[in-house]
Amino acid sequence: MDHDWTPEELRQAMNAYPPYVGAGVEVTHIADDWSEIRVRMPLTERNRNLVGTHFGGSLYAMVDPHLMTLLTLRLGPEYLVWDRAACIDFLRPGTATVHATMRVSDEEVESIRAAADAGEKVLPEWTLEIVDEQAERVATVRKTLYVRRRADSPAQRSTE
Repeated sequence: MDHDWTPEELRQAMNAYPPYVGAGVEVTHIADDWSEIRVRMPLTERNRNLVGTHFGGSLYAMVDPHLMTLLTLRLGPEYLVWDRAACIDFLRPGTATVHATMRVSDEEVESIRAAADAGEKVLPEWTLEIVDEQAERVATVRKTLYVRRRADSPAQRSTE
């Protein structure tokens, strides 16, 4: 990323991001150590589908960028992080406010870093839960990222 965000600055920027404004997605928390992001999305006229429940695209959008963002910020500029794949399973209709929490643990970061430092292409996977106000699962999202050490990173150049 080309900006030195604080968690609060990033939260405010994400909440002003037009696709999130349009879908009614709100980032409610970003941990100071970049380990967690929490989001919520109330059911509104702007994100309701034909049958009166949350539009599936909005459910996916509320979790889409966050693992890539957290991992990019935690690994630093020497690593390339991209979304690789995603799959969403709709489990029950979303009829009220829904919530999701994305976490990247210290252990996950270190494991990914070690594999990337060894020259591997790393494909870490997470399963995310979108839940309603009663903590009932509305959807499950499986995300796979792509991570590798940048070829032009200082650490890479020093080993050549």
